[in-house]
Amino acid sequence: MCGFVGIFAYSNNAPPVLDAELLRIRDQMFHRGPDGEGLWISSDKRIGLGHRRLSIIDLSENGAQPMASLDGRYQIIFNGEIYNFKELRSELELLGFNFRGNSDTEVLLSLYAHKGEAMCSSLRGMYAFAIWDNLTQSLFMARDPFGMKPLYWHDDGKTIRFASQVKALLAGGGIKTESEPAGLVGYWIWGSVPEPFTLYKDLLSLEPGTWLRIERDGKRESGSFQSLFELFSKSTSVTSNYSSLREALLDSVQAHLVSDVPVGIFLSAGIDSSSILGLAAECGAPLKSVTLGFKEFQGTSSDETVLAELVAKRYGFNHETVWISQQDFEDKLTHYIYSMDQPTIDGLNTYLVADAAAQSGLKVVLSGLGADEFFGGYPSFHHIPKIRQLGQMLAMPPFLAKIIRQISAPIFRKFTSEKYAGLLEYGSCWEDAYLLRRASIMPWALGVNQNLDYQTINTGLERLSEYHLNDTKLNDLGDPFSIITFLESTKYMRNQLLRDNDWAGMSHSLEIRLPFLDINLIKYLVWQRSQGLRLLKKDIALTNLNPIHTILNRPKTGFATPVKHWIGNHQLKSNNSRGLHHWQKMVLSLI
Repeated sequence: MCGFVGIFAYSNNAPPVLDAELLRIRDQMFHRGPDGEGLWISSDKRIGLGHRRLSIIDLSENGAQPMASLDGRYQIIFNGEIYNFKELRSELELLGFNFRGNSDTEVLLSLYAHKGEAMCSSLRGMYAFAIWDNLTQSLFMARDPFGMKPLYWHDDGKTIRFASQVKALLAGGGIKTESEPAGLVGYWIWGSVPEPFTLYKDLLSLEPGTWLRIERDGKRESGSFQSLFELFSKSTSVTSNYSSLREALLDSVQAHLVSDVPVGIFLSAGIDSSSILGLAAECGAPLKSVTLGFKEFQGTSSDETVLAELVAKRYGFNHETVWISQQDFEDKLTHYIYSMDQPTIDGLNTYLVADAAAQSGLKVVLSGLGADEFFGGYPSFHHIPKIRQLGQMLAMPPFLAKIIRQISAPIFRKFTSEKYAGLLEYGSCWEDAYLLRRASIMPWALGVNQNLDYQTINTGLERLSEYHLNDTKLNDLGDPFSIITFLESTKYMRNQLLRDNDWAGMSHSLEIRLPFLDINLIKYLVWQRSQGLRLLKKDIALTNLNPIHTILNRPKTGFATPVKHWIGNHQLKSNNSRGLHHWQKMVLSLI
């Protein structure tokens, strides 16, 4: 797990790549890789690569980056982990490839030399990387199918700059900071900035499951190697070698334990992390488990520490409970907000437990993120179909639905959520029903309170609508469960949970691995649905026959924090502001 930067001055009119800019960007990401640093610039100053290293696999200098291929043709910078790199290496060795070290990075180099862009379909892991080809004078970039690892890029018409963080790119000083309406409006609506946008114009996120190649003359090629939409919609053609969910999950957990440093686990009192722990124990891994305890929750149903300690004891794990209070939150607040790469209303829980894991001496941990999205763990799996069904039953002409919403919204606002006023206008299609369920604020409520002018709102909404999928397309995914899985995994999970997971973990130089987001496991789930079998959260619990009966039957609560209480007591809260929207405004102003 690392941070990288690249600058490619592809136009003859572009100024040469400057060491100073590369270093400013690279070293802004020190926390992503405190174990090592590297810099490479071509002799003609047209391409430069920089890297910060968090050493996880092959701790020797043979794993340092930027890394050159043995023949000197290729240079690579890479962030993430390839869990099947040993199998890939064996295949490449049979083809005559040689290796100097034992890193997954070097395997990527040889795999690209062998397969080109087709290499991506062979990868199992979380990753973003860039490879420079000295012979063809071309740059190749790719990102994993779920978007677990970030890759941001900006093209001014002469030079492409890319890195693992938005803030790092801005620190280089080569990008104009003109605001992007879609990013700003999207943040207020969702509580996070929706991909591919950022808060800055033309500074974009490379879309998950895609690759991009830029030639020396600026010509581009791109492609998709693993689209979740295509995977779900073509489920009948998906195959799997697993005979059971237990086999699939056990294989995923085993793969995620590949490391040259100790691996730990975020342990809560829920099914997801408890099952991962049980499966890891079966793999014989000597893991250390960490649970975060909140003093405000002691003695209440929200206190997860008791059950977590019980699970850890059952499996004989070295377990540590780290307690945190409001004062601890106050002390960490500035660093928490500073660490955000893009603004978010979430991430505090991950930030705090990552801090606890780092304090425990860990560099790698496993997390249960992703189970709710693919095993139907959210209330949205029940609520959204009902919202859509009711919206279709009450469907009326759009202009009339809008008038009714405008009249009723102020009334609903006084007694409950004004979202109810939008049922007739937004409830009849999948994406809009999802918006009603998940939005922090509805589009019609944007304005003065968010310091947004009419033009910004309209431009932002128009640009966001370009990524709106209509019901005709979404219905290709099959049943409502699959549709909501797709929406949750490509919106809430991708834009908020995974991004928060990345910056919150890396702000503590901690790699967070996600066994539930293994491409082989997801293909198995898709295959099961094509057979008419839907696997749910209860099926996860049965995979390791968890003997802790209380956990198996415990209602879902999520990972709770007393954040509302802390924010309410914090001095930054003004007398005129309340709740979530004040928090959004504060984060946006401080980040």
